[in-house]
Amino acid sequence: MNAIKISDGIHMLSLNVEDILFEGMWDLANGVTLNSYIIQGEKTALVDGVIGWDGVPENLYESLGDLGVKIEDVDCVIVNHMEPDHSGWLESLLKIKNDITIYCTQKSADLLNAFFDKTINVVAVKEGETLDLGKGKIISFHPVPNVHWPDTMISLDTQTGTLLGCDMFGSFGRIKDHYFDDEMTDEEIEFFEEEGIRYFSNVMATFSSFVQKAINKTRELDVKIIAPGHGPVYRTNPNKIIDDYERYVGYGSGKGKKEVAILWGSMYGMTKKALDRALEVLEKENISVNLMEMPRCTESDMVAAVYKSAGIIIAAPTYEYKMFPPVAAALDEVGRKKITGKAAFSFGSFGWSGGAQKELNEIIEKHKMSWDFVPAVEFRGKPGEEDLAKVEHGVMELIKKMKIVVE
Repeated sequence: MNAIKISDGIHMLSLNVEDILFEGMWDLANGVTLNSYIIQGEKTALVDGVIGWDGVPENLYESLGDLGVKIEDVDCVIVNHMEPDHSGWLESLLKIKNDITIYCTQKSADLLNAFFDKTINVVAVKEGETLDLGKGKIISFHPVPNVHWPDTMISLDTQTGTLLGCDMFGSFGRIKDHYFDDEMTDEEIEFFEEEGIRYFSNVMATFSSFVQKAINKTRELDVKIIAPGHGPVYRTNPNKIIDDYERYVGYGSGKGKKEVAILWGSMYGMTKKALDRALEVLEKENISVNLMEMPRCTESDMVAAVYKSAGIIIAAPTYEYKMFPPVAAALDEVGRKKITGKAAFSFGSFGWSGGAQKELNEIIEKHKMSWDFVPAVEFRGKPGEEDLAKVEHGVMELIKKMKIVVE
């Protein structure tokens, strides 16, 4: 765990975590950082924390020691969000110092009781209330409910304009050398663009309308530095990550990059023949492709690909009177993430009976996804030249419908 100075009186304690399933389900090929923050005025506050991964919280206490702070000397804890990747360490802390004061929202106070039996010295804060740590260190609190739990808030050090956002403005991806936006190489910037979209789509997408409210609230504050609970710190251009998050919100309601995500499966290669023709058209039209073969790719990758793409192709055969199950399951997860308004096109093979298109329509309707579909193409057995011509036409019509965000 590394201790990095963020601004006057504020340090970040950062740890890379790998080989985990985030929230028990999201595969993280590139890991994730866990960031805690220590604020020192006349009093010392620890903001958020870390779960018991990789020797934590022991590593957290050791890093505090590197700053000359003993855990017994911490005066208070600010809990922006009670999800255990940020609060799990409290079980250890409360064994050391049960009488410590915790500042959080009322929803978090309820969860503190449920998770850790902590009811005394808990201060439930409201919008705009402050904590004075001395030496000019005044922390203001700003609840942002449902980002992405109902308990969440963001905290602002009014002296330096440092916003401690916890999950808000976060990203997946490990940090190797450069913790700040003004240090990152072009490759690192692109890396955190992709990991930021993966994070947002996997964790935040369902709550995009609430994220937009949090963005609006952030813009009203005097923010000079954004320090999230996961990912890099934005100290030179905090508006970049704010603008990025606003763009990500738009991806969830139909907009996207000049890319097509293809969710596909093929039992015996019949649907794959039509897919190959679709790929030829997309290459000719200079459209980037995110090819997601189900069930071979991870749900984390699949959701991110669909989320960021302006167009979606579903290429799947009928299986037992319904859609090829891995593709149907992927679409159901996309629906749970409330990814709406995408331009889409579907095609696939059937044998003795159809049914894939019927189930596709049911999934779209169940989740109220409101995707803008080009007429589907279904064919018995292998696709003939007439079928392939229809697939080509469908891809061209899809491209016309795509709502592309120019970055």
